Parts: sequence; C-alpha cells; structure tokens
Amino acid sequence: MTTTGPANVPSRVMPLLRKAVVYELTMWRSLYRWILRRPVAPEGTVAFSYAGVVTPLLIVFIVVSAIEIPILDLILPWKTARIIAAALGVYGLLWMIGLLASLRVHPHVIGDAGIRIRNAASIDVTLPWDAVETVRKRYRSLESSRAVQVDRSGATIVLNIGAASQTSVDIVLRRPTTVPVPKGADEPVHEVRCYADDPEGFVALSRRYLTADLPDRVAG
Repeated sequence: MTTTGPANVPSRVMPLLRKAVVYELTMWRSLYRWILRRPVAPEGTVAFSYAGVVTPLLIVFIVVSAIEIPILDLILPWKTARIIAAALGVYGLLWMIGLLASLRVHPHVIGDAGIRIRNAASIDVTLPWDAVETVRKRYRSLESSRAVQVDRSGATIVLNIGAASQTSVDIVLRRPTTVPVPKGADEPVHEVRCYADDPEGFVALSRRYLTADLPDRVAG
C-alpha cells in the first residue's frame, strides 16, 4: 500500500526546493556573466541567439517592475510596508533582468562537437554530427508556451525546444536518439526542432559541418 500522507510531503518538496535553489543561483550567475561580458560560447564555436523573440516582452516586464517601485513608495502610507514593497520590487526587477541574462549567456552553439541546443540554464543538450541527417529552416507555431513539447505523428516522435511558442529550425536525426531534457520524451526521438533568431545562418553553418563530415559518415 502506498502512503500519501503528510509524512511523505518532505520527500516530495525537497527535490523541488533544491531545483528552485539551483535555478535561482544559476540565474544570478548568468546576470554576473552578462554584466561582465563574459564569452557566451567556447573558442572555435559559433553562438546563435534565441532570445530576440522574447526580449521585447521581458523588457516590458522590466520597465513595469521598475515603475512600480516608486509608485508603491508614494501610495503606501506605512513606512514598514514601503520598505518591504521596495525590497520586493528591487528583487523582482533584478530577477527579471537575470532571466533575460540567462537567455543571453546560454545561446545555441555550433562547433566541431555538433549542435548544442540550450534554453537558459535549464536545457543543454548536444547533438553530435554523426547523429544529424540534415538541418533546415522552417517556422512553426507550438500548441503551448512550454519550452519543451513532444509531438507524435504515427511512429515519428518530434522534440520541440521552443521560444515564445515557436521554432524556426528542424534538425532531422539519422536514427532515433534519446535527448535528455526536462519533461521530454521517454523514448528516442526522430527530429529535434528549436528556435534561432538567425535560422538562415544556423542552417548554413550546420550544413557546412555536415558536408565536411560526410566522408567520415559514409565510411562509418
């Protein structure tokens, strides 16, 4: 018999709490790297941003958060309430900037190792070139705003890693491949779709690597 009483609450809450703490620390580290203009891609690789599509919305939230701080300070009659509101407002403002920073300092990366697909600090997977059949540009809308979505069409399983409910690049795999992402597919997928602000450049560079790697793939 499975027990689901209060005694089991800590065992369910602690993993979520640890995940939240790690996410928070990663976001502040991203803000630190962004402010200091640290390199976002290893030497010898090319970075491709996906943050452009969500940046306008995040900027709106940042501006609204910044405006709220002095407004609340003016309208709240109690000093303690004003101090608490100001502290929460500043924290919220920095949190939103940190979220934008986490998208900026964790771009997709293309290099000798393959295609590295990322979404802030929560998703970081690399598809090696010997696993990739072809890469093509195609804009698609997704059913929801979740970053990771799985589509099944018959025997074909597609993993979507989107931005603002859309993707712009299709990566067709040579064989079904397991891609370890949070809330992804339990079984191997046949195609991975992601969003890049510059899909033309993303596809062109990927195809150059695939063409250069073709003799080795054929021999293998």
